[in-house]
Amino acid sequence: MSGEYHEPLEKLTPEAVEYHRIIKSVIEEMEAIDWYNQRAVATDDPEVQAIVEHNRDEEIEHACMGLEWLRRNSPVWDEMLRTFLFQTAKITEIEEDGEVEEAENVSGDGSLGLGNMRGGE
Repeated sequence: MSGEYHEPLEKLTPEAVEYHRIIKSVIEEMEAIDWYNQRAVATDDPEVQAIVEHNRDEEIEHACMGLEWLRRNSPVWDEMLRTFLFQTAKITEIEEDGEVEEAENVSGDGSLGLGNMRGGE
């Protein structure tokens, strides 16, 4: 993997190496998903189609595991995944809507409108 770094390996922290490892793994899983999906669409053999669709779905599972690692280990990934996944609004409008909702939730006292979390008023 050392030839794949953009910076000298000796300058990278162990955390940066692990981050790179997961990013590369997710990329590889996504490529495999695409390849298996193309095979499933292209084949005329129902048995081959079932096998490559199964393989594709296994690769989706692997990609999701990598994304979950990124979410757990990066506040930015966590924020972005929580913002964009499992939404019903148009994808390109989610960020704009989120910014509006965030602005509306901020009360004048800077409390984000949550009130006292210690049981007081």
